[in-house]
This record gives sequence, structure tokens and C-alpha cells, in this order.
Amino acid sequence: MRRTQVSISLAALRHNLAQVRRLAPNSRVMAAVKANAYGHGLARVALSLAGADGFGVSCIEEALALRQAGITQPITLLEGFFKADELALIAQHRLDLVIHHPNQLDILEQQSLAQSLRVWLKIDTGMHRLGVPPEAAAALWQRIQTHPRLQALGQMTHLACADELGSSMTARQLACFSETTQALGGLKTIANSAGILGWPQCHGDWVRPGIMLYGVSPLLGARAQEHGLLPVMTLRSELIAVKQVAAGESVGYGASWQCPEEMPIGVVAVGYGDGYPRHASTGTPVLLNGREVPLIGRVSMDMICVDLRSQPQAQIGDPVVLWGEGLPVERVAEHAETIAYELLCGVTRRVECIETP
Repeated sequence: MRRTQVSISLAALRHNLAQVRRLAPNSRVMAAVKANAYGHGLARVALSLAGADGFGVSCIEEALALRQAGITQPITLLEGFFKADELALIAQHRLDLVIHHPNQLDILEQQSLAQSLRVWLKIDTGMHRLGVPPEAAAALWQRIQTHPRLQALGQMTHLACADELGSSMTARQLACFSETTQALGGLKTIANSAGILGWPQCHGDWVRPGIMLYGVSPLLGARAQEHGLLPVMTLRSELIAVKQVAAGESVGYGASWQCPEEMPIGVVAVGYGDGYPRHASTGTPVLLNGREVPLIGRVSMDMICVDLRSQPQAQIGDPVVLWGEGLPVERVAEHAETIAYELLCGVTRRVECIETP
């Protein structure tokens, strides 16, 4: 049996939700569980987050999977609907919609809706991804309010630079949103994880935590433990070989790393075929027997090599943590020149997943 495993701590997940509650005590919580709950398992995460007030997903397939798992809380389709033929399922399963383009409202007005639908209006305050222009918001909001089968919930926006606490972009976006929505009424939701942690003035009626629920800091250069968050996912493996290599000999594909002296190296059963980042650089920390050793050479599909000079006593079968408990995934992401989100979402299906309560 392959020794690479990923463990999901449900206790850590619940702890992180409690941290969100502590940080935003006056807001309801829409937990973002899109993309298979950031790689943690859609149904298991949602069922463990029974204390959330609602859930946010990207598409109807994710929403239906939640309903099939027994989730009864409100579920918001953050990208709205794509085709008119989705509307019957949306109504049947009581899903909330985000309207981010006038075309969506045009379609709704052309349909004979049998049931009422609850909708949010998304406003583009400067990110220029999804959202209606601020100057069009009032007219569109009026159309939503006067539609006999639409229940207008409120307005939302998304922050582009909330992870940068020194950025002026967030202040401009918040000012734009306030100016655009102050006369519209309804609920307000702005804050993602970075907004919750770094911009308390944007908490509003609902917050939408994502990455922080999974025990990762959304703020640049920060670590989850600074915010009282616990890692939910831990990627583990073990040493499958230990060998002595002579000075000047190379390790791995491309012969890109040479031993500076005769030294022990270890081979770990994990690679990009498991979701470990191929572009992790030499020096990326790996936790062996609870102590760090550096990655050396290139990441292979099924294996990585590590420098054992600091642990010459290491043996085959010794436990390895690639990220998670004891080794923040943020650090690994920095060495791979990517973000923690990608690493968490990228663990492949061949890795055995174990839940811990």
C-alpha cells in the first residue's frame, strides 16, 4: 500500500469556524466550500461545519451534492446560473442566486418561474471580474425588487487586494460599495477571509470565509497560527530509501543538484502525481521525524529526495510531513512560487484520505 496519505482534522475545521465567529461576532457566516471545499472534501466539510449559517459554491453541481448530503442551510451559487434550464433545479433545491450580469436578469424576466428565487446583486467595485457596474446597480436592484418571483436579499462585492494590508485598493473598493449601496437597502456581504482578518469595517451582515476555514492565512507573508487558526489538511508520507552518495554526485532528474560532500540522502514516497508541487525548489522544508530537512533536486512524479545530513540516523519507514501539522502549507507554497490554495486543491485522487474527528 502506498504510504502517502492526507488527513483531514474536523476538529481543526470547527475551531477555525469558531475563530471566524469570534472575529466577526455580528455577521452571519457563508462558508466557502467551492472546489471540493478547497480540496478537503465537499460533503465532509459542510457536514462538519453545521454551525455555519450558509454555504457558498461556484456551480449547481456543487450545490446539488450538498443537498444530497443532507445540507439544509442556504446555499449560494456565487457565479449565479449559466443557462435558463438550470432554473428549475435551482428552485427545486432552494438555492440562492448571485446576479452579476444584466443578461442573467433578462433571462429571469423572460421565464415563467413557478417558485420564488432569492437573489444577491453583485457589484464590481474595481476587481473587474464578476459584477455589474456601480452606475447600473440601482436600476438593476429596482428590477429585482419589482419582479414578482424574485426575493431581493442584498448586495455583495469581492475584494481584490485585501491580502495586502497596506494596499489603498481595498479602501477605494469599500468606499465605492458604500456609496453605491447606501440607498438600496437589503443585506450586505463583502468580506472574504482576508477581509475578515484585516478589514473589520467590511464585515457587514454576512462574511464569506474560505481559506481561513482550512487553517491557512490569506494575508501576504503571514501564517495561520498568527490568527489562531489550525491546519485542517496534513499531507504525510515516509522514507522509502536511505543511501550514501559521494561528493560531486548528482541527485534527481537533470542532475541539477550535486552533493557538496559525501552525504546521506532520503527518498520520500510523494511527488507531483500526488499533488506535491513540481516546482518546489531545493531547500523547500520537509518535516522528517518532527524536524525539518531540505528538499534537494527536482520533484519527480512519485518521489522527492531530502538532505539527511542533519538526521544521519534516519531510517526507512520514518514519518514525513509535507505540509500541515508542524509545517505550514504557506511556507511550502512560497518555495514553489505559488499559493497555498493551489496546493490544497491539487492533492490527487490516488492519495488516501483519512478523517480525524
